[in-house]
Amino acid sequence: MTEKHRGRQTKDGIRIYEEADFAGMHKAGQVSAQILDEVAELVFVGQTTAAIDAFIERRAGELGSTSATIGYKGYQHASCISVNHVVCHGIPGDKKLKDGDILNIDVTVIVDGWFGDTSRMYVAGKLGRKAERLIEITHDALFMGIEAVKPGNTFGDIGHAIQTFVEGHRMSVVRDFCGHGLGRVFHSPPNVLHYGRAGTGAVLEEGMFFTIEPMVNLGRPETKVLADDWTAVTRDKSLSAQFEHSIGVTATGFEIFTLSPAGKFHPTYG
Repeated sequence: MTEKHRGRQTKDGIRIYEEADFAGMHKAGQVSAQILDEVAELVFVGQTTAAIDAFIERRAGELGSTSATIGYKGYQHASCISVNHVVCHGIPGDKKLKDGDILNIDVTVIVDGWFGDTSRMYVAGKLGRKAERLIEITHDALFMGIEAVKPGNTFGDIGHAIQTFVEGHRMSVVRDFCGHGLGRVFHSPPNVLHYGRAGTGAVLEEGMFFTIEPMVNLGRPETKVLADDWTAVTRDKSLSAQFEHSIGVTATGFEIFTLSPAGKFHPTYG
């Protein structure tokens, strides 16, 4: 990739990558997805999120990657683990998981300079009916958004697809956090909103890389950040869920860089 092409951007400041760069993103995405596959066996009643995070940090190194989050703006962990009413950026700790707890585990690794960013939901013990429905709607909303990805569509089309689906099931989309561009940097333009009007926003072009990561609440969409300056929770203490994939726009649609190698992206696999 030439330096000239490396700096190519749209008028909205969104970087356009070359076809050869898809391979680097796929490699990084598959490492993060493999780690989340392996984590599934570690989510059980009585487990601590600190123990899960320690495993993630070790496996990132063993798989030839480095954690993108350790040291990022002072953060000291290899994952964000968000339990129940925690929307995102939950800090791993020593509190033990209880029966029925749902948790999002978010991992970003760097492989050969490329960032692989993905998250998915897990359950400790028996999954409750309301939580199961929330997870199902959130999972399906992500793929509704992904299906809107193709050249000529807009980022508003992605948000509109997610919002209308979620609100049609009487749940709410979090507006305080969004997806983002990535590639050889962790966060870059665009902001990928999970709500919006069809036909608005920047136009999708082949070579754009970004995440789609809807956060969906059983109750209202409002959130607040706790005193640790990281942990975001639902204001009404309702359950929240999130799924995230890293995406590249192709000539005809999209490529998902972070597909689960073992088919474990949804917590009720198998």
